[in-house]
Amino acid sequence: MLEILADRTYRHLFLAQVVALLGTGLATVALGLLAYDLAGGNASMVLGAVFTIKMVAYVGIAPLAGAFADRVPRRAFLVMLDLVRAGAALCLPFVSEVWHVYVLIFLLQSASAAFTPTFQATIPDVLPEEARYTRALSLSRLAYDLENIVSPTLAGLLLVVLSYNALFFGTVAGFVGSALLVVSVILPSPKSSKPRGIYDRTTRGIRIYLATPRLRGLLALNLAAASAGAMVLVNSVVLVRGMLDLGESSLAWTMFAFGAGSMLAAMALPRLLDRVRDRPVMIVGASLMVVALLGLAGEIAALGVGWNALLVAWVLVGLGYSAVLTPSGRLLRRSAHTADRPALFAAQFALSHACWLFTYPISGWLMTRFGPVIALLTLAVLAGCGILIALTLWPREDPDTVEHTHDNLPSDHPHLQGGRNHAHPLVIDEEHPRWGSKF
Repeated sequence: MLEILADRTYRHLFLAQVVALLGTGLATVALGLLAYDLAGGNASMVLGAVFTIKMVAYVGIAPLAGAFADRVPRRAFLVMLDLVRAGAALCLPFVSEVWHVYVLIFLLQSASAAFTPTFQATIPDVLPEEARYTRALSLSRLAYDLENIVSPTLAGLLLVVLSYNALFFGTVAGFVGSALLVVSVILPSPKSSKPRGIYDRTTRGIRIYLATPRLRGLLALNLAAASAGAMVLVNSVVLVRGMLDLGESSLAWTMFAFGAGSMLAAMALPRLLDRVRDRPVMIVGASLMVVALLGLAGEIAALGVGWNALLVAWVLVGLGYSAVLTPSGRLLRRSAHTADRPALFAAQFALSHACWLFTYPISGWLMTRFGPVIALLTLAVLAGCGILIALTLWPREDPDTVEHTHDNLPSDHPHLQGGRNHAHPLVIDEEHPRWGSKF
């Protein structure tokens, strides 16, 4: 897996991702402490609002950014967004009102909503071979999981000798470091093949996404991942601190179990995906999450909450979670032309976070109102529905090359040089406005 780091461009991009993630992790810890300073006992309400602002920015801004990502040089665009994020983080230590936090977080997360899908769409252009790209996806997944472990640890060490405001300066350093690494390499910047109107550009990624069967299946599996992931991320603190009455270190180990499962899957997936197609791997991963949630619900109903059972369940959820999310970039890569990839990755970013925007509050409400068993069962059922929808929308046979006939083009159209009846990798575009064998 690590051999792809020999590619200088990818190595710099991967390091840019790592330092930006470390900075973001420091900001997450600092924001909790800042919210408590500003709002005291109402800090949870402030953090809830901050999280909602983050999701709204992700869902609303990503398609707009994807529509215009090919209108500016990609490297300049990414560097500008990193500097915007650094500027917003630099202001956070100096705020004195809660609404200041809301404004700065919206600015920072809006820039992230534009940065992340554009960055993700750049990787398949840098690593066009599928095997190398698959390994890049696994490394990216590992980076996210390591951030969940390293950032809180680093924040804890820094807080021994510094105030929490200093963590925001670490966030600034992370974004500036990311900008410097991006500017140090030459990035491909595909140009749009033809001018398009604002509506067409803004909705193009989502229209391609929803017209492609494998991506409709991916969206359903995103719902499954968000359902199980929300149970872990929202309710672990209640299970560990509230019900088990364990300390903060136990919560850290519980979250580590989820991250460890995800990392194990990410390390195993490149070789597995060399032999097995994406669909069965992702379906099995989603099913593993459902089984883990149901098993934990049965354990709690019979014996009460046990930490060992919780750790095992979270490892299994992490395995399934990574098995669903890691291959998603491969599906996006082969479902659009190079010029449309930023818009398609932005659509995935927005639609997947729309799933989280739904499952996060549902998870918290179920846990608060009905307790862990009902929360686990309901989220398992919701994830199971996602699997069933994916099985329905994503055909078992999903060939890249599709034989099809064109009745929608004049006989002298350049696309018909191979005749009206021909075969090639099918993606949604002007010549192929829908999925099928006849146009």
